[in-house]
Amino acid sequence: MINYIYQLTSPQFFSVKYVDIDINKKVIVRPRYMSICHADQRYYLGNRDLKVLNEKLPMALIHECCGQVVMDKTGQFQPGQLVVMIPNQPANSLDVLPGDDSADLTEGHNIFYENYRSDSKFLSSGADGFMREFVDIAPDRLIPFEDIPLQTAAITEFVSVACHAVSRLMKVAHNRRENIGVWGDGALSYVIATVLRATMPKSKIYVIGKNQRKLSRFSFVTKTFLTYNIPKDFKVDHAFECVGGEGSPDAINDMIQYANPQATLMLMGVSENRVPINTRLVLEKGISLIGCSRSGRADFESAISLMATQRVRRRLSSIIYEDAPVKNFDDMHRAFAADLNTPFKTVFEWKV
Repeated sequence: MINYIYQLTSPQFFSVKYVDIDINKKVIVRPRYMSICHADQRYYLGNRDLKVLNEKLPMALIHECCGQVVMDKTGQFQPGQLVVMIPNQPANSLDVLPGDDSADLTEGHNIFYENYRSDSKFLSSGADGFMREFVDIAPDRLIPFEDIPLQTAAITEFVSVACHAVSRLMKVAHNRRENIGVWGDGALSYVIATVLRATMPKSKIYVIGKNQRKLSRFSFVTKTFLTYNIPKDFKVDHAFECVGGEGSPDAINDMIQYANPQATLMLMGVSENRVPINTRLVLEKGISLIGCSRSGRADFESAISLMATQRVRRRLSSIIYEDAPVKNFDDMHRAFAADLNTPFKTVFEWKV
């Protein structure tokens, strides 16, 4: 079966590659809706080190996508079934989940989450993403869903990243979780706050950011603060950093300053440069810094479960901007340009 793959060959330049795919061993899925991530934008705009760009490109972008099954000769899915596709591609299936005390850990990979394993590939980061006519994918990389709008289902991967981070906090942090801080006022901090509110309803959730207009969207949290107006006596038991980029140093050091002893701080923002942090205060307070990135199948299942509730869907829909359908190369450029002016998440129907 001949497939069309729409690759970014250099910043802001797309071309099509034709490949023959095997329809017998994998599920064939037609992408329906896609969402643009900051990582996609960095490749599209060329805001990565030239060595990295040379290593990664040409490559199809997009790792947030839902689609519809076209064909499945493995017999696990029906044609027309709606599915979310998991971009993380481990070489071998996990036998156990991390933290399973009953597991035999003689195989080293059994102690690692699939999204951190060295044998995992991630689509749209070193391997072709979902900007294709059809996606040939292993059945265990698909999660079926119903009763979720396609526009919302398109950001499932993004929600799953938040589910993964909150799940890791629950596993590693001490049990005092009265006050949780979220640094950042963008889409990631919004989704983290949404997942926290759904999974830790008794905790007080505080969001700290720089943009009052964006912070006004967080009506469901306990309180929001501007970064220059945090009360002197403000303290959090644990916190999430969702800033990244040039704002990382200030956000991380603020978290360290306002954290209670032995707090767990989840670092989620991507920075291209090294970030100086106040290690003296980290040691003095016994703080744990946890790097957190991407997600696995269990996190996708958690995300779909959360998104099945009307309240969560309603909150997520408020940060989604649907651009016009993408039908050709010009539309691809238009969608990426539109995303630069969208404060949260841009989704579009894929009709190429």
